Amino acid sequence: MRIATALRAADFDASYEGTPPWEIGRPQPALLEVAEAGRVTGRVLDVGCGTGEHAMMAAARGLDATGLDASQNAIGIATARNAERGLSARFVVGDALDLKSFVTPPFDTALDSGLFHVFDDKDRASYVPSLRAVLAPGARYVLMCFSDAEPGEWGPRRITEAELHATFADGWTIDSLTPSHFDLSSAPGGAGNRTAAAWLAEIIRS
Repeated sequence: MRIATALRAADFDASYEGTPPWEIGRPQPALLEVAEAGRVTGRVLDVGCGTGEHAMMAAARGLDATGLDASQNAIGIATARNAERGLSARFVVGDALDLKSFVTPPFDTALDSGLFHVFDDKDRASYVPSLRAVLAPGARYVLMCFSDAEPGEWGPRRITEAELHATFADGWTIDSLTPSHFDLSSAPGGAGNRTAAAWLAEIIRS
């Protein structure tokens, strides 16, 4: 695992010693709607899965689901919850920048709830081909990321609509891109609105 990823994993491991704001103990409502509409299908990869709610959401629908995260602590929590709920999702500690080294392709759906926006430009340039390499042609990548509509400077980088179009210009088709929001377990500073502006994108691998 490269140094930058290892450092980031250590930071996230520390976050999971408590309850980080993005962990709400259930799927994000926007991603649940996508699943309920029947657009999460086949073999599912929950990339940057955290405590695994979206992989378990897929497994509960009878799908073959794998969750991957760089945080050992997060994967430990996900594995325990999966067993408690009697679900069949699999969880692995791994590097999203080198997915083929940790999971067995091809996948028909990838779910990304809050991973894309943690990468700097260099790592983003590695993440997108890493993801493409494990998705089948025609696979659907369902992405939720922080939006530039979110005010302030707390939290991860804000992503613009133009950035998403530029990042997925070659070898992908953006099927839909709509404003949405993340539910949060806590707000910045401990008060205020427990949501954050997001983009919800459904992107097809060509």
